[in-house]
Order: sequence, then structure tokens, then C-alpha cells
Amino acid sequence: MDNTKKNLKLSLIQADNVWQDIDANLDHFESKLHALTEKSDLILLPELFTTGFTMDVKTVSEGMNGKGVSWMRKMAAKLDSVLIGSLLIEEDGNYYNRLITVFPDNDLLTYDKRHLFSFAGEDKFFTAGTHRLVFEYKGFRICPMICYDLRFPVWARNTKDFDLLVYVANWPKARILAWDSLLRARAIENLCYTAGLNRIGKDGNDLEYIGHSAVFDAMGNQIFSFEEGQQAIGSVILDLEHIRKTRDQFRFLEDRDDFEIQGNRSGHTS
Repeated sequence: MDNTKKNLKLSLIQADNVWQDIDANLDHFESKLHALTEKSDLILLPELFTTGFTMDVKTVSEGMNGKGVSWMRKMAAKLDSVLIGSLLIEEDGNYYNRLITVFPDNDLLTYDKRHLFSFAGEDKFFTAGTHRLVFEYKGFRICPMICYDLRFPVWARNTKDFDLLVYVANWPKARILAWDSLLRARAIENLCYTAGLNRIGKDGNDLEYIGHSAVFDAMGNQIFSFEEGQQAIGSVILDLEHIRKTRDQFRFLEDRDDFEIQGNRSGHTS
């Protein structure tokens, strides 16, 4: 690892959204982004931030040239920041809960949610992803995932020495203890920063969300959070030296198991 000191400024937007109204949500989140008083390196937006967690895929899906992706490209360039959030994307007749990572130069990476939330029927409408995404930005290796993925530690296992694990979510109040506990666990077991961004408010299914967005360091210490239910933007500085020192002192990743993921319930392979 390069010993040159590297920091990453991470910003999280914990907010409500308007059910299935792409235009209203893009206006809403643009106003939130304009409230940032200082430049950030990486900005997180919630899962399905333009629509809410809806199964009405034919009504509110869009393509990769649609409003949501175009807006993310525009805002990433304008803010000179990387934007991460998920959108409801239609492609070749399939529907994806697709995490979009847009860079300031308009380069774009995608990750399709692997673990579809069968409890709410997401697996009946969406197609599961098959590959993880790990990318490097400003010295940090970053692995972004979506909501229900948090419950599956094998998929998040740090086999590629990433420094930051990210989850964007619509995680309901009823199961918020699991969210809090699993975010911390992912940080501890992977010896990495772990950031979770969750929405607030009520959706069109009358489910309540209270946030609990948070960031944990590689030892599982919570280094950032919002007040419960607060609609706000906040930022935290991540230090790559913390990762290096922690892994030098606690060489737990060297004892990790080797494994290969063969597939999931629907038969997709990785």
C-alpha cells in the first residue's frame, strides 16, 4: 500500500423522496446537493432515489440514457465529485435495481443488486446481478452494494482488499436493529470503513424509514451518524492510513477462508 497520506471526504444525503415521481425527486435531491457548502470526493444517494422502492417497474423504469443517469452525470461534473445511488433501470426487457457510480469526467460504472428482497417480491420483478464492483478513487478501493446485500457476508467478504464498503438502502424502521448491527459487523470482519446510507419518511406502501445512516471505521467504531429521522447532509473524512495501521496490527484478513461463489437461488453465477 502506498504510504502517502490519503484522505477521502465522504458525504451522505439522508432524505425522504416522492413516491414514483422521477422529476420531483431529481429536483429534490438537486436542492440537497446545492446545500453542500464544501467539495466532497464521494456523495451517496439512497437506493432507488428517483422512485422509491417500488415494484411498478413498467411505469417508472428508465434506460441508461434516461433522466436519472443524465442528471447524475450533470451533477457529478458540476460538483467535481463521484455520485453513487441506485435507479430502476430497464435494459433488454429486464429490470434492474442498478447502482450507478458516476465520476466527474462522466465515466460511469454499474452494479446490479445481487440479493433481491424476496420478502417484498423484488425477485419477481427485477433481474439479479451477477458480479461485484470494486473500483479505485483517490487511493481508496471502494466496493458499493445495495440494501438487502447487507445480510449476506459472503458476498461482501473482503477478498480484493477494498478499503471502503458502501451500502445505499431503503431499510424500514421495523428491522432497523439488523441494519445497525450488520453495518458494524461488515466493518469489523472486513477491516474496512463501512458506510450505510438509508432513507427516511414513508413510501407508497406506508412503510416507515428512520435513517440510521452511519459510517464505521475498520475496528467497528461509529465515526459518523445522523439524528434518527433527520433529513440532512453530512460529511466525514476517511483516512487511508487508518486502514493500513489497522491491517498491519491486526492481520485477520490473512486468515480468511478461500471460497468461490457458485451461484444463487435463481441460478445466476458470479
